[in-house]
Order: sequence, then structure tokens, then C-alpha cells
Amino acid sequence: MSAYLGRRALERLGEQLSERDLAILDSVLEHRFLTAGQIEQLHFAEHTSGEAGARVCRRVLRRLSGDRLLARLDRRVGGVRAGSASFVYAIGPAGSRLLHNGRRFSEPSLTFLEHTLAIADARVALVEAMRAGQLELLRVEVEPACWRRYTGTGGAAEIVRPDLYVVTGSGAFEDCWFLEIDRGTESPAAVRRKCRAYQAYWQSGREQAAHGVFPLVTWVVPEHQREARLKMLISEARNLNRDLFRVTRSEWLVELIAGAAA
Repeated sequence: MSAYLGRRALERLGEQLSERDLAILDSVLEHRFLTAGQIEQLHFAEHTSGEAGARVCRRVLRRLSGDRLLARLDRRVGGVRAGSASFVYAIGPAGSRLLHNGRRFSEPSLTFLEHTLAIADARVALVEAMRAGQLELLRVEVEPACWRRYTGTGGAAEIVRPDLYVVTGSGAFEDCWFLEIDRGTESPAAVRRKCRAYQAYWQSGREQAAHGVFPLVTWVVPEHQREARLKMLISEARNLNRDLFRVTRSEWLVELIAGAAA
């Protein structure tokens, strides 16, 4: 395919896309970057076997990449041994024009990419838990769509920046969550600043006025030592409402959320 599609050719290409094609593009746009494995888990779960889903996913991703709707990064995650599931995709130039997002593709730093993919891992885990009947997933917003702006002390414009906003349901009840996907790179001072920013937002009352409840701020960490460290930081912080916060390892996230929704 030529490097540039005219408007009419782009429109024809868009008309040929299936609902699943469009859903894949929307997911990649929302998360910025997704691995082939994550795309497969989100959009190819209905196949009779995992092998069949993986095979169809590879074929679809080749087509979308060939049409420049998606772009495949040079960097892989998990190494060559992880196979095609380790390829990472972003919105390509034709996809950017088709979706009118104006975002230009560029290779991200490793730190940014790992954090972005960890956010997607949390989303995938919740979606799979929903399919398994473990919880009712009503809403998921990915940063920056889930960021919250409010007026702080003295009238200053402030913002809190969760990685994910999640709403789960159980009968007539709903539980709300702000998820902070921690990779162990934040300093203690940065963690405390974020916690105090969430507390200031809670004190503003803006979230409660809009949604009737303040989400539980949950730090999702990669391993036990980091979990213990963050729990200690929060428990020892002065003048902090500790009831606003939880800390859990990534492998226990679904259990925490499903337990609250039960």
C-alpha cells in the first residue's frame, strides 16, 4: 500500500472495517500501546480455542498493520521467545487520520511503555474476570480520560491523575476505584504527594457531588516488598485519611475488587 491514502481511499478503507477491527483500533487508541497478546485477550476470546483466537488475531493485526491503521513498535516485550504475542502496537498514520485523533506515532521510552502496558494488564485482568463471572464490570476509563480536575485550597486549579477509573456492580450497588499502577519506580515522597492530592480531592467533595461516592484509591504493586513499603508509607503519613487507600499486588487485584462487589 502507498505511504499516503487520499481522503476517498481512506473512507473506503474505513467502510471495509468490521466492528471488531474498529474495537481494536479504539482500544489501542485508548491505551496508546497494546501488545498482540493483550489485543487477543480483549478481542478474540470468543474463539473455540486459544490457538484459534491467536491465529485469527495474528492475521487481523497483519492486515491492520499493512493498511497502516496500526503501527508495530521495533521494541518487543518479553523477548523473542514470547513470540508474536510480544509485539507492541500503536495507532498508525492511517488509523490516526481515520479516528481523527491527531496523534503522531513515536517510539516510547521503556519506562513509559512498561507502565502503559501494566495499566493494560490490569484492564485485561478485570475484563477476563467479568467473562468468568467473578465480577460485573460496568465502566473502565483509562488515563487521561479518568483524570479529575478540581479547585484546591485558595482557588488553585488542581488535578489528580489515576491510571484507571473502574466501576463494578453487584445488584443495586456499585463500587468505584481509582487505580494507581505502581512499577516500584516512584519515590516515597512522590507516593505521599499523590496520596495527599487524592485526599485534597476527596475533601473538595467534587467527586461525591458528581457520583455520590468517592472511589477507593488502590495502589497496585508488582511484588510483596513494594506492597509492604507502600502500606508502611501510608500508615505513617501524618494527617492522612488512611481509609481512602488500599495497597495490593497485581495478582490479587481481581480478588480485591470482586470481594468488594460480592
